[in-house]
Amino acid sequence: MLLSITQCFEGMKAYKDKNGKIRLFRPEMNMARFNNSADRIALPQFDGNELLKLIKNYVKTESRWIPSERGYSLYLRPTMIGTQEYLGVNPSNRALLFVIASPVGPYYKTGFKAVSLYATTEYVRAWPNGTGANKVGGNYAIGIKPQLMATKQGYQQNLWLFGEDHQLTEVGTMNCFVLWKDDKGELELVTPPLDGSILPGVTRDSILGLAREWGKFKVSEKSVSMPQIKEAVKQGRMLEMFGAGTACIVSPIKKIGYLNENIGALLQSSSTLPPRLPKPAILYMQDLDIPLDPNDPNAQAGPWAKKFNDTIMDIQYGDLPHDWSVLVD
Repeated sequence: MLLSITQCFEGMKAYKDKNGKIRLFRPEMNMARFNNSADRIALPQFDGNELLKLIKNYVKTESRWIPSERGYSLYLRPTMIGTQEYLGVNPSNRALLFVIASPVGPYYKTGFKAVSLYATTEYVRAWPNGTGANKVGGNYAIGIKPQLMATKQGYQQNLWLFGEDHQLTEVGTMNCFVLWKDDKGELELVTPPLDGSILPGVTRDSILGLAREWGKFKVSEKSVSMPQIKEAVKQGRMLEMFGAGTACIVSPIKKIGYLNENIGALLQSSSTLPPRLPKPAILYMQDLDIPLDPNDPNAQAGPWAKKFNDTIMDIQYGDLPHDWSVLVD
């Protein structure tokens, strides 16, 4: 009987390159993040190098489950749970560390499919000094109901906001990126900073690394608010937005539902509306169209989103030599 309330996990993949060799993508980052998550909820630390050795042996033993086609992989879920049989809120004196796996196909089976987001003001995913920077179940469980609400209104994901100025944090379970021209007209790639409420994604770090290596635009880790996004769209300075994570690599964004700027006027001019915004706030939403590819009206991804996605995938499958791709000997 397992009664512990503590658990954390990781998400990573094993790939087969065109020569049938098994590869992992930056697995040392997963091990470090896994240890950080365990420490945050008072589970024991472990030797990341030793766990990585075990995972490598595991994927070699189970190599028949790793698909050979590009875009397919074996998803790996290292997990740790407290196993003390105890009713109460205390550190567990025992823990179980295990790894489960499943073959997975491409996130977009027919190519990119840009998503629409509901910028939620009713719910908060995480907050500073909480567990947003860790992969614990509670971070994901609280997003399920808002996800259902967004889906019901025709949106694929939530855009999580925080604070009175509606700062962007994450997109569903992904990190968020904005490519725009700043107020000085300079091309800039922006992602929210790791302030303790945002997961330090492996894909996030990889996109930042590639962008800095390419040197085609300014790269910033700083706060961005929805009013700033709205103004950039209005002024034609918005170029692309996308989410980034292990499952999809890059997920282009085509639309964001956000509060109508005329809400105040609506409330004052109508006696039928309540004095405060009811839930859901969807009643007062308007859609912001986010550009994709200006050269292709039928495109489902902007040129830079596609370049980041293709480059990282090339590295993952060994088509582009890089230290991030780790061969499993």
